[in-house]
Amino acid sequence: MNLYYYATALGRIGITERDGRITALSFEGEPVPEQADICETAVLREAAGQLKAYLAGERRCFSLPLEPVGTPFMQSVWRALCDIPYGRTVSYRDIAAAVGNPQASRAVGRANNRNPLPIFIPCHRVIGANGALVGYGGGLAIKVMLLEIEKYNVNP
Repeated sequence: MNLYYYATALGRIGITERDGRITALSFEGEPVPEQADICETAVLREAAGQLKAYLAGERRCFSLPLEPVGTPFMQSVWRALCDIPYGRTVSYRDIAAAVGNPQASRAVGRANNRNPLPIFIPCHRVIGANGALVGYGGGLAIKVMLLEIEKYNVNP
């Protein structure tokens, strides 16, 4: 497992890969996997380049080999998150319906919270049913920044 840190508009971000597949994105201050080697690889460099282009409003989606680890339910939620269009938001209830369990809003929230690849898997696009911005692993300020980047660049 390799981990490398990059300076971004959101602060220092760590990206982790194993066997050429991106497995995690971490914000500054989050714990580092003990078994990770601090080493930049080609796939990490590509992920950082795509991330920086996204943050600059030059990229709307990612084409990376992602491999998040989670339960089958989490995987289904994360796939549904990837279907949320750039510049749009949906509720936890919407994602629950999309994964075939309309009563699972809380479980969707937990899966969203455990998303190991925030930004790459756009959990920032999920908001409360009442339109309120609710929790984000990197903090609400980062969630607001990500949503603003997309809002500003949705119709450049």
